[in-house]
Amino acid sequence: MKLIPALAPLAIFLAITSPVRIAHAQGVPTATQQLQLSAFAGGTGTFTDLEGGKNLDITAGVDLTYLRLRLARPSLEVRGSYPIDKGTISSQKSILAGPKVEHAFGRLHPYVDFLIGRGEIDYGAGGFGVGDILYISSTSTIYSPGGGVDYNFTRRIDLKADVQYQHWDAPVVASGVIHPVAVTLGAVYRFDFNPRHHGSR
Repeated sequence: MKLIPALAPLAIFLAITSPVRIAHAQGVPTATQQLQLSAFAGGTGTFTDLEGGKNLDITAGVDLTYLRLRLARPSLEVRGSYPIDKGTISSQKSILAGPKVEHAFGRLHPYVDFLIGRGEIDYGAGGFGVGDILYISSTSTIYSPGGGVDYNFTRRIDLKADVQYQHWDAPVVASGVIHPVAVTLGAVYRFDFNPRHHGSR
């Protein structure tokens, strides 16, 4: 029985602090979402930088955000593009990944990114001849700085405008490199991992 008075101060301390900790733990998820996943898709017009060629592509990708900093919101982005209208000169398909950073101005979320990946060029009209060599296709590492803006259309859906300036190796030109420009218009869907969270993005 002497043990009960000795444990009384500990019991009082736990009774006082436990509700505070529980309330704090319950309050954190409703205040912000540390992890956010979004997916996007759209149509892309690509100026291939090879004899004036153009492609019409489907582009799709995902963004994974874990941290929300005061002035910036960094993400990891993965995207791929596949031509549905290849034109007559060349078609370019790619898969890219890299960091993206955005900053919100109300409903507008401008961002910049730097993506790196792999791409393939298929040359039209039976191949691209250079001297005695006929190139049917070639592959390249791609470096793609770019940026754009997302507009909050609804709580879950954004409208997207995006531009990427790319660096490809291409053996069919004298310089050995081309710089395609890809312009994408599309939409973004943001997944909600916390249904109780209905605050701003």
